[in-house]
Order: sequence, then structure tokens, then C-alpha cells
Amino acid sequence: MILTVDVGNTRIKAAVFEGSTILEKFIFEKNDLEKKIKKILEKFQSCSDLVVASVGNIEKQSFLDFENQLKVHFLTHEDAFPFINKYATPKTLGIDRMVLAAGATLQFPKQNRLVIDAGTCITYDFIDENDNYLGGAISPGLRLRYEALHNYTAKLPLLTFEEPELYIGNSTKQAIHSGVVNGFVYEIDGFIDEYRRNFSNFIIILTGGDADFLAKRLKNTIFANSNFLLESLSQTFQYKIDND
Repeated sequence: MILTVDVGNTRIKAAVFEGSTILEKFIFEKNDLEKKIKKILEKFQSCSDLVVASVGNIEKQSFLDFENQLKVHFLTHEDAFPFINKYATPKTLGIDRMVLAAGATLQFPKQNRLVIDAGTCITYDFIDENDNYLGGAISPGLRLRYEALHNYTAKLPLLTFEEPELYIGNSTKQAIHSGVVNGFVYEIDGFIDEYRRNFSNFIIILTGGDADFLAKRLKNTIFANSNFLLESLSQTFQYKIDND
């Protein structure tokens, strides 16, 4: 039994796995980390390993304090991954993107794969059918788009997500919702169309906090799984153990 922890830019997601099965999933704020991990380990006392992938600002010591209860592992660029990393600046590639690419490689062998993670940022990661990681793209997520319109203009209000009724916004608020939400969807569909024009034998994996909303709006056929990063983290850890 292992506990996987994904430290993101905004929140922390965690899950307890027994084999490949998620027993329970957790989402909490960064300042609740130690309290939440303690409660999880009290409930799941058979956890033998704590596996961490972090892009957020959390001190390692916050996890190392639990070393008296289980083994603590931090995934890094130096670990074994099931793909060939052809990114021009491999050390700058976020560990979360590497984990997603590893999960796609392991779960969907011998296919071209595009992983789209719609969270604070939208990341696109492409792994070809020969297991070469080629790169992708990064752009602002929904919340960042709303915040940018407010923070970099004099009078536009700060709104929170609301699905637009029409693509023609008949008020400033509706125009913002239309621009942010429809622009978000059109961007992703546009990227998918471009990849489809250039690659066959293709699968698209959609994950992240906005995955469920997007799955209903995108015109392209996708495999949507909001737990894909946590599942990939478990699989990447197992791959690391098998290849160390």
C-alpha cells in the first residue's frame, strides 16, 4: 500500500493505492499538509511508501518528518522513466509533466499520445509511438485567464468560472465568460486538430481539475481521467523500483 502526493501550484492532491486500485483520494491546501498526511497515515496504517512529485513550494522536511512511519521517495529528473526525453532543456521539464508522460507511456503502449493537463496551467505533452518524449506547450488555465483580465486592465471585474450561455456575450460579464471559457475550449481543440493532422494511431488523455468540464465541451474524442496524474505517479514509482 502506497500514498502518492502531487504538490501542485495551487493545491495538494493525494491518493492511497493498493496495487493499482485507489482506495481513497484527498485534496487539501498546502498549509494543511502535515495535519492531513498524519490523518491519512492513521487511517491507512499499512502504507509502506510515501511517493512525492512536487512543482509547488513545499519544504522536503514536511514529508521527511514521516520517515519514522514509512519510506519517503521524491521523484526527480534522475529517476528511471519509461520514455526517451528529447526535450531541449530536460532539466527544466516539470516533474509533474514527466510523471504524466510516464503514465501515458505505460498505460498506452505503441501509440502516439497527447496528455492534456488542465489545471492552474494547461500543459500539453506529446510522446510518440516509439516512446520519445518530444515536448508540447504550456498556457494559462481558466483561473489565470480570469485573473489576467482583471489584473492587467483598469475596469474589468474579477470573475470566477461560469459556463457562458451564448458565444456572443451581451454584457461585460458575459463577454468575459465567453472569451475565457470558449477561448479555453477552442485552444485545446485547435491543438488536438493540429496533432491529428500530423500523427495517426493517436490517443488523447485529458486530466486535471477542469477535465470533467472539458470532456463535455471538446469536439474531439478523448480519454478523460481526472485521477490520471495520481495513477501515473503510482505507476512511475513501480517502474522506478523495477528498474533501479
